[in-house]
Amino acid sequence: MASSALGALRELDQAKYLACLFVPDEKRDAFASICAFAEELRRIPLLVSEPLPGEIRLQWWRDVISGERAGEAANHVVAAGLLTAIQQHRLPIAALDAMAEARIFDLYHDPMPDSAALETYLGETEATLIQFGGLILDPNNAKNAAVSAGHAGMAIGIASILRYLPRATNRQRMFIPVTLLDAIGSDVEQIFAGNETGRAKATTAFVALGRDHLKSFKRLARTVTPQLRPAFLGAALCEPVFRKAEKAGAAAFADTITPPPLLTPIRLAYRAMRGW
Repeated sequence: MASSALGALRELDQAKYLACLFVPDEKRDAFASICAFAEELRRIPLLVSEPLPGEIRLQWWRDVISGERAGEAANHVVAAGLLTAIQQHRLPIAALDAMAEARIFDLYHDPMPDSAALETYLGETEATLIQFGGLILDPNNAKNAAVSAGHAGMAIGIASILRYLPRATNRQRMFIPVTLLDAIGSDVEQIFAGNETGRAKATTAFVALGRDHLKSFKRLARTVTPQLRPAFLGAALCEPVFRKAEKAGAAAFADTITPPPLLTPIRLAYRAMRGW
């Protein structure tokens, strides 16, 4: 069942699947299940056209986490693997529930209001996922790397938003904080209307924010033990996205940014072996 979660992850997110290959065999199933769970939540807004069906899907996962759908979960490879991981590694239920709740934002058209809201959102999604990975891989040292996980999660989350700006824009979703747009003399309406200057400035400012967090993570990377590295490997793919987004400028809102696929395994392997 858990090996099927690894297979599911391979279909959901290739980079996370590759990161799992650097996890010890005895912990790989649990690690893959947590990653697959996060990707299941991430894709829900893409599977629905209205918020209510999305909220129902998210609630199903919250019910699974709380133990209310054990029978249904047993027949779902990712849900079954998740429950096993929770039991084996004593993962905090409240944080898992918060991860699912945070994805409600993805279903609606309300823009990200400010940087504090963005930090909360990415903290409960990307950073929490890193911390769960740490609890599985090296529970004795996971807490020491909590601040590193926060900055890495921010950088990874911002890189992810940049990668999928066209998709979000087409769906009238704005993940770049309104206060950041205000600071560059733009607003949500201008961005959605295709204002080239506003889009270019927004891309540049958002890349700068992502790089700030990536630099902070690297300064703290000594807290990431070799055992914890697989949980942080998403950070290895941030800078290529930042470079391509910065070069694209306004076009980042129209053309999906894709890191060079042939270099992804190399970057992940290098960081898994050498750290930061």
